[in-house]
Amino acid sequence: MKTEWDYTDLAEAYLKRPDYAQTAIDGMLETAGVKPGDAVCDVGAGVAHLTLKLAAYGLDVCAVEPNDTMRRNGVIRTEQYKNVHWFEGVGENTGMEDSKFDLVTFGSSFNVCDRQEALKESKRILKKEGWFACMWNHRNLEDPLQKEIEEILRSRIESYEYGTRREDQTEVINQCGLFGDVVYIEGIVVHDMLAEDFIEGWKSHGTVQRQSKDEFQFINEEIRRVVEAKGAKYIQVPYTTRIWMAQVRE
Repeated sequence: MKTEWDYTDLAEAYLKRPDYAQTAIDGMLETAGVKPGDAVCDVGAGVAHLTLKLAAYGLDVCAVEPNDTMRRNGVIRTEQYKNVHWFEGVGENTGMEDSKFDLVTFGSSFNVCDRQEALKESKRILKKEGWFACMWNHRNLEDPLQKEIEEILRSRIESYEYGTRREDQTEVINQCGLFGDVVYIEGIVVHDMLAEDFIEGWKSHGTVQRQSKDEFQFINEEIRRVVEAKGAKYIQVPYTTRIWMAQVRE
């Protein structure tokens, strides 16, 4: 199943992406009131960054991912969990049955969907008191290393923009009229990462790839140069996990 955003060439690098802040995930699960054994659909599950956290909590997870390579990596990473089941599908058409889930999550995937259609699909597959949640890991752009990387991006990509992944999703959710008040949750996490993993992780950034075109390889080479110039095997990288969630409207 193909989508406008094809992550096939980025799938291996996606394994190097950092995890979401556990405090934010805990806040989401507490707000949704889910308990081990409850059903959750993780849409755009990719290589299972969020899926693993949901599975570890004991939820019964249907992981939906359109890209064959990403899904294959996700299956491998979650094979120890009997409560994870993988399916091909997209946010606008998950292929899941009506009124099945207590929680539907979009981990760094809501921005690559038709968001209004994805919200309608989430409402269809949620139970009457179920919750929708979308989230992203945002780099702290005030961090000195991130400032250097931003300079690289803006020097090589004219009118570089983040797209909808850094937008406040409140109005988008309100616009559909299908959910109640939006709850916002965030958590800060500082990842102590292998410098090489951080460098390789940049090769997974679809937003940069789409805008940079022929410059993508050069940008990654420049990022490597900047990071390696620090001379450290490990680097500290601060992220903020931002979650927007809302309960199905009665």
